[in-house]
Amino acid sequence: MPLHQFDYLFAIGTIFAALDAWNIGANDVANSWATSVASQSVTYLQAMVLASVMEFAGSVGVGARVADTIRTKIVDTSLYKEDPAMLMLGMVCAVTASSIYLTFATKIGMPVSTTHSILGGVIGMGVASVGASGVQWVGSGSGTGAINSGVVQVFLAWIIAPGLAGCFASIIFLITKYGVMIRNNPAVWALRVVPFYFGLTASLLTMLLLWKGGSYTITLTDPEVAGTIVGVGAGFGLLIALTLVPWMYRVVIKGDWALRWYHIPLGPLLLRRGEVPPPPEGGDHGIKDYYEGRLTKAELDARKAGERDDVEIVGAGNPEKTANAEGSDAGSSERPTPSPLANVTKPRKSIVGPKPEGKWFEGAVLFWYVKWALLRGIDQEVVNAQSTNSKLASNLDEIHAHATHFDNKAEYMYSFLQIMTAATASFTHGANDIANAIGPYATVFQIWNDGALPAKGKSEVPVWILVFGGAMLVIGVWTYGYNIMRNLGNRLTLQSPSRGFSMELGSAITVILATRLKLPISTTQCITGATVGVGLCSGTWRTVNWRMVLWIYLGWIITLPVTGIISGCLMGIIINAPRWGHSG
Repeated sequence: MPLHQFDYLFAIGTIFAALDAWNIGANDVANSWATSVASQSVTYLQAMVLASVMEFAGSVGVGARVADTIRTKIVDTSLYKEDPAMLMLGMVCAVTASSIYLTFATKIGMPVSTTHSILGGVIGMGVASVGASGVQWVGSGSGTGAINSGVVQVFLAWIIAPGLAGCFASIIFLITKYGVMIRNNPAVWALRVVPFYFGLTASLLTMLLLWKGGSYTITLTDPEVAGTIVGVGAGFGLLIALTLVPWMYRVVIKGDWALRWYHIPLGPLLLRRGEVPPPPEGGDHGIKDYYEGRLTKAELDARKAGERDDVEIVGAGNPEKTANAEGSDAGSSERPTPSPLANVTKPRKSIVGPKPEGKWFEGAVLFWYVKWALLRGIDQEVVNAQSTNSKLASNLDEIHAHATHFDNKAEYMYSFLQIMTAATASFTHGANDIANAIGPYATVFQIWNDGALPAKGKSEVPVWILVFGGAMLVIGVWTYGYNIMRNLGNRLTLQSPSRGFSMELGSAITVILATRLKLPISTTQCITGATVGVGLCSGTWRTVNWRMVLWIYLGWIITLPVTGIISGCLMGIIINAPRWGHSG
């Protein structure tokens, strides 16, 4: 029967679980979309829409088997058998500590692991309520079983997650760089590999759905699972080869400015179109400059010399020479050459707009306030959020200048791949990390509703809790996701579609592989490791903002002890306060 004497605990737990899910959206979703937005493959608004759909689908569709993960792998719940309400209180303290810490970390722009945040909260309440002996510090069993549970997984994750993701992303980027981007006619080579990469990404998403599962049961044998994974990937790659590839050939290779995205389903019929007519004056066939506002090393040196009024500038008198001096890739000369003495980007149009004149209760002013409340979170500059007010990113021009600029036509093709890999990573994140908020909250609800501990291994998360967590996550994305995206985007290293695609695919491979092997990882640490790995392979060690890397790593290190202390103090104060034991 419901424990109505603890209605206030259920209410408090609901409030802070909502705040925790909001923070997961505001802090963690940047892991999936920061590189796509920073490389200009999608606009920030488009990323928010896609993130909302994929995160919610992952949370509700695949996130159902998560209730026991946080609760039973850290603290021995059988110790609360005589007093289930004590575990209920502990989970409220844990989610409260996690949400408070995540709010602070998101505010100061520190990407942290929401998984480790809630683990710290559970450890703190466990130590305060049943003692250190009740906490599972090291997992039981042998092999991966010894490290896929318990507190030791947190420390191993600092090495495993960024290391694996960095290796996978580096391999993918090096194949892309030397196999496509620096070859003659890189756009043609990119066109050839696009179907393969799409098929690989589809196979990875199929692996996640089959291996992790959700509110459905997989009855396939191992050979059938392998055949399904390969078959889905091959089928999707063939579909792309028959639809998107002919469209990209006409648009990119032939420069067919008249085609639009809705012509993609025409597929091979597009190859029968005649010669491309001359474009109208001032026309744009959709291939943007992905390096707009980013200077090469020669251009940056020229700008610095110009600021010193030094007229003896090597290469400054020849803009074409300046543009090609940085890299030997064949496509660099096709990129529009920016002025060597300026770093200018196009002005962006505000969605909210300036506040109109008048009293606060007037219609126009009230409408502006509504727009500000609903749209302020997406009316932010993420791509060109530069270093003027950030000590962590005060030398971005220098960092970006050491990275090679590739052909924009080839980059354009990788932008389609990057959207799919980002969507896959976002779905993966929603499936995995929503547990950080709804796992403890599901325990609170089940104890409050049933008056007893949930049966170990048999507790199910109600659908309404999944929807509740997914909705709060989406709200967090829309209202405050931009703050972390700034730091995980161009402030960490130079982003472009080919680089971002490699980062996201490397991170997704790591998450899915770890899911299969039951290894402990964090999506935040995966994308950070992948970003550093690609940054090192795209130029020199100077292409990575190491101050930002250290800032992010500091967040990983302090997360668990801080949330543990907050949760432990809350739990200790409450259970040792006068008359707690007589409140029922």
